[in-house]
Amino acid sequence: MLRRLVSRCRRRASADRYNRRFPPAESSSMSATHAVFPPRVERFTDVQRLAATDMAAVDALIRARLASDVVLINQIAEHIIGGGGKRLRPMLHALAARAAGYDGTQHAQLAAVIEFIHTSTLLHDDVVDESDLRRGRKTANAVWGNAASVLVGDFLYSRSFQMMVELDDMRVMRILADTTNRIAEGEVLQLLNIGNPDTSQQAYLDVIERKTAVLFAAATRLGAVLANLPREQEDALARYGLDLGYAFQIADDVLDYASDAGTLGKNIGDDLAEGKPTLPLIIAIERGTPAQAAMLKQAVQTGGLDALDDVLAAIHATHALDASRERAHAYARSARDALAALPPSDARDALGVLADYAVDRTR
Repeated sequence: MLRRLVSRCRRRASADRYNRRFPPAESSSMSATHAVFPPRVERFTDVQRLAATDMAAVDALIRARLASDVVLINQIAEHIIGGGGKRLRPMLHALAARAAGYDGTQHAQLAAVIEFIHTSTLLHDDVVDESDLRRGRKTANAVWGNAASVLVGDFLYSRSFQMMVELDDMRVMRILADTTNRIAEGEVLQLLNIGNPDTSQQAYLDVIERKTAVLFAAATRLGAVLANLPREQEDALARYGLDLGYAFQIADDVLDYASDAGTLGKNIGDDLAEGKPTLPLIIAIERGTPAQAAMLKQAVQTGGLDALDDVLAAIHATHALDASRERAHAYARSARDALAALPPSDARDALGVLADYAVDRTR
């Protein structure tokens, strides 16, 4: 009981300090007690503005900890770290920590760790998938070869573990160790599904939970851990991150059939070319006529783009993109609902905006 009371007092003090840092707007026409103010964080640009100070610290730390005596490591790491990503996962961690009332500095190091883990998976993914384009630029393996890309990915993994050990927190290390292990499982599960036209929706969800959603969940859970929130609120933040990860990946898989290379930053139909049965394809196979289903299954098995026009026509005819988008929106709504466990703040509003951004983005 005493420990809980002390924890509550600490959170209240942290919240007070956060509110002093980001004070609510004044209202001249209504008393502060009864005024209802519109949220100040409504768009992704507002989220970036709110997180700008924290993200500047994270970016500086990323640059500093990328340094190596091996020149090739610096070249490849800089190529992918500086590739124009929005740093969504470290931003999630920083905002989750602030929403939880944390006002320290360790979140910057954890955010950098999360970005290094994510970046290492990108390097490995591009080798496994034989990709040659990411974020509109040549992939590292296309420039330096597979061996160099895999080894620099290993360097980033090991660097991330060096940094998390520096925090000297067994709970943090356990969460991140379990998360990286689950990500590796996801990569293997996806490999098993390659070219399998009978992949079910549940099998697909099992893959994206491990490959994408678990790192989102770790990022947000760790924000609660830093703030020493009660387990109920910690689990709520982790549930927000997990559902956001589902929404983000489903939306990403929709874009593979609904965008264009210039906007998306990768080749359209890449998932099909790699034989990946993602949700739009799975739904189209389930809903299509026998002829459409047979054609789609053949396309997944062969991984060829010769039938891309027919595949796109079948996906549109079965409304598979609309169904996939609705699934993504359902996860985004669930993520937003989980935030109700936290006290109101600009940081909490920003997390809500990110739920919308994950499914409404164009790249």
